Amino acid sequence: MTLRQALKRITARLQEAGFLPRQAEAEAWQLVGWLGGKGLSLWRRIDTELTAEQQQKLANALERRAGGEPLQLIIGGVEFFGLELAVRPGVLIPRPETELLVELALRLVEGVTAPRLLDVGSGSGAIALAIKKQRPDAVVYASDVSSAALELARKNAAELELEVNFLAAPLTAGLSGLDLIVSNPPYLPAGDAAAAPPELAWEAKEALYAGADGLDVARPLIGEAGRALKPGGWLVLELDPRNIELAAEYAANQSFTILTIHPDLSGAPRFLSGRRG
Repeated sequence: MTLRQALKRITARLQEAGFLPRQAEAEAWQLVGWLGGKGLSLWRRIDTELTAEQQQKLANALERRAGGEPLQLIIGGVEFFGLELAVRPGVLIPRPETELLVELALRLVEGVTAPRLLDVGSGSGAIALAIKKQRPDAVVYASDVSSAALELARKNAAELELEVNFLAAPLTAGLSGLDLIVSNPPYLPAGDAAAAPPELAWEAKEALYAGADGLDVARPLIGEAGRALKPGGWLVLELDPRNIELAAEYAANQSFTILTIHPDLSGAPRFLSGRRG
């Protein structure tokens, strides 16, 4: 079997498992790239014969994906904001839309020299590491209560040679004088769990669901952020379109001003930014 033939086989098998054609084709390219190299090197090798070991590796990966295991866990990593990050079961896998959260955070501290930033609920470290890569002068902190997440985040930081201060603590970790707090907290209503896609079973529930309305983490975070930020500092959150208006109302009552709701890649209201008054 060549890489070209593997592409066809993967696409057909994923469609058979219920994947839409476009998703099946996109994931087939990712799996073939994982087997035989990315970019131009893949095109040059598209008619290369797979070894018996590669064919077995592909067969195992294909059945795992058809069974609902996230592709990122199968290949062992994900690209986020140009960084290659390791991922693992039980830790939230960074999503493409969260790159917009990073872009927003970077814009808000554009004119600040050596800003002090905190990523709350850092998970794999994706947000904190992406910011540090773009702003080497920033002092970046990242908090999480999951020891598994912190272990993974520190591993990613070491691989990328980026200095982030990872803290085993909830929410703002008692910090103060911050220029910006950014977070992709758990924000799904608990009722969503019953109908969740199989991929989410591989991620920690506490990283996904947050009470009846999905704001059980965001509310106390907003409250603590008012004390942790400098006057004029910014809070930026990724939230569910169904509860983002509620979060904005709560933030307004906590003395945050210039509150703005920003759209995600699909145009849905997804990100909330607010300035400490």
